[in-house]
Amino acid sequence: MKVSFSSAKAATSGVAVIPVFEGNKVFGSGKSYYDASKGKVAEAAKAAKFTGKSGQSFDIFAPAGSKVSRLHIVGAGKKDDFKAEIFAANVAKKLLFSGATTLNFHLDGIGITPDQAARAGVGARLASYRFNNYKTKLPKEKKPSLTTFRVTHDSHTKAKKAYDNFHGPVCDGVIFARDLVNEPPNAIYPKAYANRIKKLADLGLKIEVLGEKKMQTLGMNALLGVGRGSERESQLVVMRWNGGKKGAKPACLVGKGVTFDTGGISLKPGNGMWDMKGDMGGSAAVVGAMMGIAGRKAKANVIGIVGLVENMPDGKAQLPGDIVKSMSGQTIEVLNTDAEGRLVLADALHYGRTKYKPAAMINLATLTGAIIVSLGSEHAGVFSNDDGLAEQIAAASGSSGERSWRLPLLPEYDKLLDTPNADMKNIGGREAGSITAAQFLKRFVGDTPWAHIDVAGTAMKNRRTDPRETTFGTGYGVRLLNHWVAENFEG
Repeated sequence: MKVSFSSAKAATSGVAVIPVFEGNKVFGSGKSYYDASKGKVAEAAKAAKFTGKSGQSFDIFAPAGSKVSRLHIVGAGKKDDFKAEIFAANVAKKLLFSGATTLNFHLDGIGITPDQAARAGVGARLASYRFNNYKTKLPKEKKPSLTTFRVTHDSHTKAKKAYDNFHGPVCDGVIFARDLVNEPPNAIYPKAYANRIKKLADLGLKIEVLGEKKMQTLGMNALLGVGRGSERESQLVVMRWNGGKKGAKPACLVGKGVTFDTGGISLKPGNGMWDMKGDMGGSAAVVGAMMGIAGRKAKANVIGIVGLVENMPDGKAQLPGDIVKSMSGQTIEVLNTDAEGRLVLADALHYGRTKYKPAAMINLATLTGAIIVSLGSEHAGVFSNDDGLAEQIAAASGSSGERSWRLPLLPEYDKLLDTPNADMKNIGGREAGSITAAQFLKRFVGDTPWAHIDVAGTAMKNRRTDPRETTFGTGYGVRLLNHWVAENFEG
């Protein structure tokens, strides 16, 4: 989809989308359309009992005095509650299959910032996203007709700059992350996934792939144990972006990339197991974030690390009761092979901490079903050993629109991981499942400021209410991480 920005006068083709606030308050170029149509729009609004409430709309075809094909008048609700991104997403979703090819969002004269206008382009793109890669007989009526989104704004040059320099590249990363999560497990497995990441070197990222032999040398037995039952080799991929001052400590992003999770010997129920292709949603967020960081040429040093494994129940698979020695030297009693993501992250976090000595680390993972019980699919769960970092994430969550909620870490929860047989066990029991998973990860980060974001409810969804989320894979985390880096590492 093409997104462009212009003055209202330049929008002379396609469908003109006019936001009208409650009370029929029309601003900017929308007012001129009312005048040019000699009251026809106002008459139609009265006939349709249109008051400007959110969700209301009507059309005027071939309006007099205008070169556009039609006017699409949309209720924008109360002006103080108006969000350009959601507005554009709702309209794009509604008209995606309408036959129209170009939408002109007339957002001039309504008092929004250039940044908000830029976000309208993001909203339209995300709402138009589809994953039809494997559809061989897609009916014409199910093929999107829209190809161009034009946003008009008083400061359209500034809006374009905000889009080109930040929001557009980050949106590219969200879409890439969605593609990764939506791909079937026979297309995205560790080596195939690593190969896709390698292509991001074209953006200036430095990519390094560690295979099983290298990881064995490093002592990554926690990660490697998860993939023992698979015929497909596990991988650890490191992405480096050096856009900041030379020698400045980097930010480090770490993602769980279980490309398919059967549960291993602790086998999951068959019903719904197909969704476990999305158990790499945390890694997809990290990869998409690094794509956005490189695409917008962020003035920061950032490391992205993803552990890629496939968890299968083979004769060589890890067994409940096995004890493994992690790269950190700590031993882990594996009581449940379906609590595997934390084993992958244990070695990836220790590697990132000791290899790159980052200023701060954030890991993302579809780690626990318990987080969905706690927060549903509207918020990701945040756990941190550092109050300042937690506050930064909360701020980035607000500015990005990707919602999160902090949960506690306490010694009382940590004790639930104790076992007489090893330094720790990989499950803590039924109670506080998301918290004990986070407590487990905390044992591998030392004194580095660190946060764990559990995205099990937000990175993959079968039911969605947000118009920007159109498929199973949402790409959650890409925007949050980019805002966090921009707000805390780029001055």
